[in-house]
Amino acid sequence: MSKANVYQQRPEAGVKVETPLHHAELDKLASRGNPKAGITLREKKLLGHLTLRGDAHDAAFAAGVHKALGLELPVALGLVAKGDVSLQWLGPDEWLLIVAGGEEFAVEQKLRKTLGEELHYSVVNVSGGQTLLELSGPNVRELLMKSTSYDLHPSNFPVGKAVGTIFAKSQCVIRHTAEDTWELVVRRSFADYFWLWLQDASAEYGLQIAA
Repeated sequence: MSKANVYQQRPEAGVKVETPLHHAELDKLASRGNPKAGITLREKKLLGHLTLRGDAHDAAFAAGVHKALGLELPVALGLVAKGDVSLQWLGPDEWLLIVAGGEEFAVEQKLRKTLGEELHYSVVNVSGGQTLLELSGPNVRELLMKSTSYDLHPSNFPVGKAVGTIFAKSQCVIRHTAEDTWELVVRRSFADYFWLWLQDASAEYGLQIAA
């Protein structure tokens, strides 16, 4: 894997921005990746992560969010998405907003301009504190079932649901984004631990790494 796939250079800031798993030995694993593997792992690199807080029952707040993002506020354990933007319920007054890398500041400013100064809300950029791992393939559900006690049966965890739960003696947010595609929102400090766990837990299914 070339360095261009591991980090992005941001000339305007004059600094190199790296993902939590930039140092993982992806080259070795990818080189022996099995095209028939039951699980494909991809770190969705350098996305913008924002936490949004406000009163979901305030019509003006909900309308402002919809105007700025083009998304309705999701209800409990819900996840909505449009293109590169997704909005996930975290609590009665808190949501996780994920946008394309480099767009987080512009999106934050748009939210603040749209919501104005009269409403009570907060928008916080938490991009540096977490990362997003995408798991796809026919055996992902089985892998997750080995890693968490949360009920992952299709009747209880359909596409469009997201929960924060215990995972492999740690914690993360599990998001079901498509029939055979799931995402894990992982704290940066636990990225290495999750990387090692997923390699080991997927051994019986076959694992390949997507750039």
